[in-house]
Amino acid sequence: MANGSEVVHGFPHLDTVRAAITALHKRLSYDGVRAYDSSVPPADVAFADGDDLHLGAQRVARALVRQLRLPEARMIVSFREMHHAASVELTAGPEYFIELNDRFRHHRRDIGAALAHEITHVLLHRLGLEFHGTRDNEILTDTVTTYLGAGWLLLDAYREDEVSSQKLGYLTPEEFGYVLAKRALVFGEDPSVWFTSPQGYTAYTKGREQALRDGRQPPLSAAGWNGRRRYAKDRRNAVENPGRPGHGSPYAFEHAPGGGLRVSFPCPTCHQRIRVPVRGRVRARCGLCRTVLECDT
Repeated sequence: MANGSEVVHGFPHLDTVRAAITALHKRLSYDGVRAYDSSVPPADVAFADGDDLHLGAQRVARALVRQLRLPEARMIVSFREMHHAASVELTAGPEYFIELNDRFRHHRRDIGAALAHEITHVLLHRLGLEFHGTRDNEILTDTVTTYLGAGWLLLDAYREDEVSSQKLGYLTPEEFGYVLAKRALVFGEDPSVWFTSPQGYTAYTKGREQALRDGRQPPLSAAGWNGRRRYAKDRRNAVENPGRPGHGSPYAFEHAPGGGLRVSFPCPTCHQRIRVPVRGRVRARCGLCRTVLECDT
């Protein structure tokens, strides 16, 4: 896990984050994702200054193993001087060795965040789910940690002021907020009450705004007036020249077999692409996450 000194903001990794959400849904299936309907409670990962360092780290690790539904996975946690925030030795198990940066001896409130990321590496290793390249694979790990109910700890570990900053993980604070909001929309959670970091809360609200915009893109019926107007213009053009609009719209038109026009667009929940006929109001159901979508094609 990286711990950068300069905090990047915004949504530079959004395409990879969305691909990670899709990959997770495909790997776990609908029922598998639904098994993670509750996030890890703050009380289970709290770390008081008076707690024994190693016993406390083991206790938090066990709570995160339970949260991530890892069977027979024993985490051995140690501390040493290192460049990164943490690392894990991925083996066949049943024991996994996690090393945390020595600075966590004095910043115990963030031990849960570091462990959450590393234990998710173990989960992904067991699932056989990975992306190519270190950067994309770490983004996958942060996304899965957050989507499965342990990543709010990573966003809560983000703190920044005029003289110093701290952020764990590879996602920006706003991207952590985006994934956390996507999860909240699926499971009906309100993670905002868990934040002790004011900056983390602010990043969550910005990420939530982006997540809500996913559900307001044409051809979804909730799209705003400007989006519907742009969509209608693209639809007229597509009758003669089907293909992806050139201005970056998420939808694309194509001729359907046997005639007629279809539009494809990403599911706002899992980002799997959905294809529906262009014929006015249509109700579609995502075959991956089972979200029912009201469309105006």
